[in-house]
Amino acid sequence: MTDYKNFTVETDSDGIVLVTWDMPDKSMNVFTEEVMDEIETICDATSGDESVKGVIFTSGKTASFSGGADLSMLNGRMERIQELKQNPTEEGMKELFEGAGRMSWLWRKIETNGKPWVAAINGTCMGGATELALSCHYRVAADSEKVKIALPEVKVGIFPGAGGTQRVPRLIDTQEALKFMTTGSPMDAAKAQKTGLIHEVAPADELIDAAKAKLRAGEVDPEAPWDKKKFKAPGTPVYSGAGSQLWPPAIAILRKQTYGNYPAAEAILKCVFEGLQVPIDTGLTIEQRYFTEILRTTEAAMMVRSLFISLQELNKGARRPDGVEKSQFKKVGVLGGGGFMGAGIGYVTAKAGIDVVLLDRDSESAEKGRQHAAGIMDGRIKKRRATESDKEELLSRITTTADYADLEGCDLIVEAVFEDSGVKKAATESAEAVIPDGTVFASNTSTIPISSLAENSKKPDQFIGIHFFSPVDKMMLVEIILGEKTGEKALATAIDYVRAIGKTPIVVNDTRGFYVNRCVLRYISEAYNMLVEGIPPAMIENAAKMAGMPVGPLALNDETAIDLSQKIMRQTARDLGDDAIDQRHMKMVDELVEKGRLGRKAGKGFYDYPEKPAKKHLWPGLKEMFDQKAADTLDVGTLEERFLFTIAIEAARVMEEGIVEDPREADVGSILAFGFAPYSGGALSYIDGFGVEAFVERANELKAEYGEQFAVPELLRDMASKDQTFYERFPVGQKAA
Repeated sequence: MTDYKNFTVETDSDGIVLVTWDMPDKSMNVFTEEVMDEIETICDATSGDESVKGVIFTSGKTASFSGGADLSMLNGRMERIQELKQNPTEEGMKELFEGAGRMSWLWRKIETNGKPWVAAINGTCMGGATELALSCHYRVAADSEKVKIALPEVKVGIFPGAGGTQRVPRLIDTQEALKFMTTGSPMDAAKAQKTGLIHEVAPADELIDAAKAKLRAGEVDPEAPWDKKKFKAPGTPVYSGAGSQLWPPAIAILRKQTYGNYPAAEAILKCVFEGLQVPIDTGLTIEQRYFTEILRTTEAAMMVRSLFISLQELNKGARRPDGVEKSQFKKVGVLGGGGFMGAGIGYVTAKAGIDVVLLDRDSESAEKGRQHAAGIMDGRIKKRRATESDKEELLSRITTTADYADLEGCDLIVEAVFEDSGVKKAATESAEAVIPDGTVFASNTSTIPISSLAENSKKPDQFIGIHFFSPVDKMMLVEIILGEKTGEKALATAIDYVRAIGKTPIVVNDTRGFYVNRCVLRYISEAYNMLVEGIPPAMIENAAKMAGMPVGPLALNDETAIDLSQKIMRQTARDLGDDAIDQRHMKMVDELVEKGRLGRKAGKGFYDYPEKPAKKHLWPGLKEMFDQKAADTLDVGTLEERFLFTIAIEAARVMEEGIVEDPREADVGSILAFGFAPYSGGALSYIDGFGVEAFVERANELKAEYGEQFAVPELLRDMASKDQTFYERFPVGQKAA
C-alpha cells in the first residue's frame, strides 16, 4: 500500500476504503499540488483494485472538511498568470489553460472511475472541496452547526471553476443554483439536503457508519445522473417558456447588484446558461475556458491578492512583532461600557468567550451595555442563529459596574468613553490606579491623536489605540494606532485581542483621522463638491454605487451624522485655519444643521426617514439649495472616477506620510472599513490596476477640471517615473526604500 503524507487509507473486510484527509501541521485541510497528486494516486489505486467495493472520502480535522485552495499555491498561480500576461506565448497560454482545468478534470476522473465514492462532510466545506464532494456519487453531512457548505470564490474575484457551475445546476433548481454561486453564501447541512445539494444528514458520531451503510447496501450508483442517457436537469430548460422568464431577469438582477464590476459573477451565468445545453464534458470545457479568461482579469488578480491572500496573512498576525509571548485574555475591562461603542466592544468580547467588565459613570448607565448585548442576542435568536441558552451564557460573562476597583485582574483595558480629552484623561488615570503594571491600556478614539492621550498615562509604552467601527458587532476591521512611545508588547497584545474577537487588524501610525477616516472624509467631501456644483443628488448617490461603493456618500454622511461633520470642520478650522476647509461646504452643513437635518438619528438629513414600512428618500429640498445641472449633460463615468480617485489619492498620501507602511493593510482596510470598490482590490490596488502612470495622467486632468483634491503626492509621480506598483515600492512587511 502506498504511503501518503496527507491521507490515511484503510480498507475494511467489506472492501470499503476509508480515505481520511488530515494534513500534518495544519489546522485545516487545503488543496496543494501535492494533495491533488495524492488524491489522483488514491483514485487510480482504488479504481484498479477489484476487491474495492467503494470509497469514503472524509476529513480527520475536528471541525472542518476543507477550506479550499492553499494560500501559497493560489499565490504562486496568480504570480505565474501575471508573468504570462507580461510575456504571452502560445506555450504559456496552454500552460494556463491546463492549469485552470487541473482540479476540474481530476474531480471528473473520480466521478467516472467506476467505483462509488461517498463524501462524508464533517464540517466547513469550501470552494474546491465542495466541488470535490459534488463529484462524489453520494454526499452525507454531519448534523452539526460546524457544517457550512459553500462556493465562495466569487467573493475573491474568481468563480467555481472545478465543475461547480456544471454540477450545481444539474443537482438543484437553476435559480437556487445561480443564487448559491453568485452570492457565495454558505448552506448548513439541513438546507443543503433540502435543496438537493447533498443526499443525507447523519449524527456527527455516526457519519462514517452512515456512509458505509449506503455502500454495503449497494445503494450508491457509481454512474453520475448526468452521465445517463435520459438525464434532465431539475430546472427549466434554457430554451423554454419558463426559461425565458428566468434568464432575462437573472441577468438584470445581477447587473443591478454588481453594475457590471464583477466579471466572475457574469461568467457564472454564462457557464450555467451554456453548460446546461450540452453534455457534462463539454460543459466542463466551457467552464474551463471562462475560468482561464477570468483568471487573467485585473479584478481577479487584485481581489485574490487583497481579499484572500493579504486578508489571511493579516489575520494570521503578519504585523505582529516577533519574540513577544502570545497574550491570553480571561478578563477585559471596557470603560464607557454603557455607551453604543463600549457596549458593542463588550458584546464582541463576551461572544469570543472572554469575561468582560463594563464600567460607566453609574450602575444604570453601565447596565445599558448589558442590555445592548441582550438585544443583539434576541435578534440572533429571532433569526435562529442562536438559542436562549447561548444568550444566557454570553450575558453571564458580562459584569456591569461603576467602581474602578472591579477592573482588578483585567488582562486588557479598552477605553471607549466620550470623545473628549478631559474625560479620557480622567478615565485613564482612574483605571491605571487599580490595574496591574503590566496591563495594556487601549483607547478607542476616532479623532484624538494617540500620542497626546498617552501623555495621561504613567506607562506610555503600554498605551495604544484600538479604533473600532460602528456597529462593532458587524464591522470586521479594527485600526490599531501606534503612539510615539507605544512598545512592541502593547502592539502584540492589541493584535492578539483583535484576533481573539475574530476581527482583522491593521496597524497605522498616529495622525489626525488615522487612515480610514481620512479616506472617508475625502469621499464625503467630493460629494459636497458635486452638490455645490449642482449635480443632482440622486445622480451623486447612484454614481457612487455604480463605482462599486456599497453606500452613497450622502447616505453614509447621514449615518455618521451631519452635525459631527460640522464639528470636525470647525475643529479643523480652529487647528489649521479657515483655509483648511472649503467654506462652501461649511455653509451648506451649517444650513442643514440649522434646519435640524442632522442625519438618520434626527429622522432627517440628506435623506428623509419616514416611519416604516415606507423607505428613506432623498430630501426634495436638497436640490433647491443649488442650481441644478441637467443630468444628460453630465458624464457618469467621470463622476465614478472622481469618487474613486479622491479616495485612492488620499490612501497614496497616507503611504507617503508613513501613516500606513504595508499596502496590504491599506487595501484590506479600505474594503473592510468602508467598502471601497471590492472588485478593485482596495484603494492602492485600484491605482496599481489602473496603471500608476495612467492614473497620474488622469488625475492631472481631473485636477485641472475639478480642483486640488486630485493633486497627486510626489510618491505617485516618482513611482510613475520608475514604472513601480505599490507592492513593488513597498515590499510586503518592509518600509519603502
